[in-house]
Amino acid sequence: MAAMTALDGLVTRRTTTAQQLADGLSERILAGAFRPGERLRESAIAAELGIARNTVREAGRLLELGGLVRFEVNHGAMVISLTRESVDELYTARDRLERAALATPLHGDGLARVEAAFDGFVNETASRDRARIVAADLSFHAAVVATLGSGRIDAFYSVLTRELRFYLMAISAHDREFEHPDKLIAEHEPLMDAVRAGDCVRAQREAGHHIASNAERVRKVLAACDGGA
Repeated sequence: MAAMTALDGLVTRRTTTAQQLADGLSERILAGAFRPGERLRESAIAAELGIARNTVREAGRLLELGGLVRFEVNHGAMVISLTRESVDELYTARDRLERAALATPLHGDGLARVEAAFDGFVNETASRDRARIVAADLSFHAAVVATLGSGRIDAFYSVLTRELRFYLMAISAHDREFEHPDKLIAEHEPLMDAVRAGDCVRAQREAGHHIASNAERVRKVLAACDGGA
């Protein structure tokens, strides 16, 4: 009789229906199809898509792991709300990581990837498509963090990026900054100039200023929304 192994009984499968649903819902949440704080109704989603409610619930749990959904007692899955506390936590984490990445001069492949990501962002601003611009913006900042050379940090920043994308999509729909490509580029150029010059002190300062300015922009939009509620 063959000896038992650690893999006995393990069943492999392709991407589950729940994962596919989570991916689809994620894109729609990030695109603004679901509002912050809106409930994801299991029964309605299951009925419309012809799938089991358990599958919808599992997809919701996957979204919770990604930071886009929270579960509340008697309410189920709900899209995360924009709060000042979450803004502070998110942007503090972002600030720490990006400053750490800029503590030493970038060179070689790392610098080349950051420059390519910046050029991609500049090109996307001409599209005036907020989803594409936000994605390219975050890709640039992710390229900066990636120069730390840690897969674990990259994975953590990827989670932050998902939440940041949600915030930026929400606020860009409010202030429509994506309609002003020159302004978007001007907000990033001082940072990129410092990176190219190998000036770590200036690069960290510009990154901190950019991130703080962005966080304040989010807070102002939140205040405006609260005032109009």
